[in-house]
Amino acid sequence: MQVESAEQEVLGALAGWLREGQRAWLCTIVEISGSSPRPLGSIMACAADGRVCGSLSGGCVEEDLIERLRAGELASAGPVLRTYGLSAEENERLGLPCGGRLGVVAEPCAAATHLAHIEELLGGLAARRCVRRELVLDGGACRADRVDAVEPLTFADGVLRHTLGPRFRLLLVGAGQVAQCVATLATMLDYRVVVCDPRAEQIGAWRGPEVEMVSRFPDDFLRDAGVDRHTAIVTLTHDPRIDDMALMEALNLDAFYVGALGSERTSAKRRERLRELEVPEERIARLHAPVGLSIGSKRPMEVAIAILAQLIALRRAEPGA
Repeated sequence: MQVESAEQEVLGALAGWLREGQRAWLCTIVEISGSSPRPLGSIMACAADGRVCGSLSGGCVEEDLIERLRAGELASAGPVLRTYGLSAEENERLGLPCGGRLGVVAEPCAAATHLAHIEELLGGLAARRCVRRELVLDGGACRADRVDAVEPLTFADGVLRHTLGPRFRLLLVGAGQVAQCVATLATMLDYRVVVCDPRAEQIGAWRGPEVEMVSRFPDDFLRDAGVDRHTAIVTLTHDPRIDDMALMEALNLDAFYVGALGSERTSAKRRERLRELEVPEERIARLHAPVGLSIGSKRPMEVAIAILAQLIALRRAEPGA
């Protein structure tokens, strides 16, 4: 099974341990006050034999939590809330930022009570669906429901509701130098990157990171790519014969972002060509062109930074993205 997200990796490890008969725990960040090394909703799984997948702080919080769990001092009978950062001394000991406070729900898991639940979550993620898990701390009852979009995590009155979504994908049309830079940054940001270019020489000259490479006409590729609201599409060839074909298809799909490389003048001409091709105005309005934030640079890596920065800004501005 291809790993689609960090959450899928953690839950997959947890399911494997439960199938082995291991005692295990699922830990979720449910409260943040001040600075935090990891965002709300980050998860970590650990097994009684010491195996760990995922992280909550990248430091001593994990060590303290795992030690208490394995010793039976915490979450031995049911899920509990453990709060870190209650004092300056504890912040210093655990390496939390000054004033930072972290609330973690630690949930004991066993095959009889959790394996079917975890497998249901994994099935949803593998199908690129959003799944909301609900956990009631009093008694430890849990359930999973399919939802249309990612919802903000909530933790109130002893009930945790946490939506898990598929890994974001970035489909790049064109395998040139800018694409190599974009792919390098995007893989570091945990995008699943796929590069499409019908020109065999460009595919053969690829010097970017190891990503999926497709040598097809871009409209055919996008039509078969399973584009959804967790997908961004960017054209980077500067060749209208390739980019326009890709954009005609991309603007009909459910991608959360469609962008095209080019100057203001090039972008204006591109929009005119799309109108001549009878692409509706409301679809043309979805196009981000020139692609990326306006930073006044033409250097490939700086253009790539501008593109990824715009994707980050849009994803952070849209809770349901």
